[in-house]
Amino acid sequence: MSNTETDPQETVCRTKPSTGPRFTEGLSNGVDPHTGGTGTVELLEPRAVPLGGPRAMTVKRTLPQRARSLIGAWCFLDFYGPDDVSATGGMAVPRHPHTGLATVSWLFTGRVDHIDSAGHWATVRPGEVNLMNAGSGITHSEYSTADTTVLHGAQLWYAFPEHARATAPSLEAHRPEPVTGPGYTARVFLGSLLGSTSPVKTHLPLTGVELRMDPGTTLEVDVPAGHEHGLLQVTGTISLDGVEIPEDHLGFVGPGRTRLRITSGSDPVIALLIGGEPLGEQIIMWWNFVGRTHEEIVAWRAAYQAEMGFEVPWEDSPLTGAALGAPVSADLLDATIGTSYRDGRTFPQFGDFPADTPAPLPAPALPTTRMRPRANPPAK
Repeated sequence: MSNTETDPQETVCRTKPSTGPRFTEGLSNGVDPHTGGTGTVELLEPRAVPLGGPRAMTVKRTLPQRARSLIGAWCFLDFYGPDDVSATGGMAVPRHPHTGLATVSWLFTGRVDHIDSAGHWATVRPGEVNLMNAGSGITHSEYSTADTTVLHGAQLWYAFPEHARATAPSLEAHRPEPVTGPGYTARVFLGSLLGSTSPVKTHLPLTGVELRMDPGTTLEVDVPAGHEHGLLQVTGTISLDGVEIPEDHLGFVGPGRTRLRITSGSDPVIALLIGGEPLGEQIIMWWNFVGRTHEEIVAWRAAYQAEMGFEVPWEDSPLTGAALGAPVSADLLDATIGTSYRDGRTFPQFGDFPADTPAPLPAPALPTTRMRPRANPPAK
């Protein structure tokens, strides 16, 4: 999924207090701290973001926030539906780029077709995780299938640690077996929890779990003390450590806890539990890119815009001299595939794509100020 905001704000994260500006311009504070049974629970509020199009399917975004950009290495969470596709138009996100992150798609109802420039075609189905590693650069598209009538799900991104940022793009899928207990069913699609381990590989420890709970159920979950965790309310009333999570909100708890207490109210509950080891690195997240420097983001945007034919290539591009606004010719691609940009990036950075697919999304304009790497504020 793409961040389709026309003026995406630079998302910066810090690990300790700074004398400079604390919050990112353009995002709400988005965090409301509460006292739980064993410490602070932060409630992260959703903000509505239209995906675009004449009927504009709208998603609810709880990550990033100005006051909390990361949960572990999770840097982005969009939740959508349940949407009547005949009214919203469903998901229709044309080809767009990603770098330095992985997208993680999880559906409750409906199906989504995925195509990417690494040659993968896949259909995302309820109860089956789809993880796309962008690595050094990838483009993909996402469209709800023609037989989907109700679309309900989430997409998350996690930021790659430094050692994995230049890895080749890839795609993994997995359908976890349910773990059942008194009043609950869990599906562990990433990491290990409740005695279940996902085979899907990640570049640092992460957790992703769908929870379904009967009314009046309390679930005690043992977790690593060094991890951060978030609980997304999907349906029903649910509490984390005694703090009720409002509709579509995300409850956050920092490191130090070895057990999470999750309680359902008077209705059946669906929730997503995410977590992981703090990234511990300074990053810049702008549009669909996660990088480390202003120069990286500028270079990636320029490469994407030129490779898609939106802007004149920079001097360091093998496409220098290509016509603006026109698809790159097959002859030119054949002549340049396997070459490199001056900084060593392989050309084309954002791959090839099947013919006869919708036109790609253009990148927004860059911010007028220099982007600075930061890290998350310390968890309480």
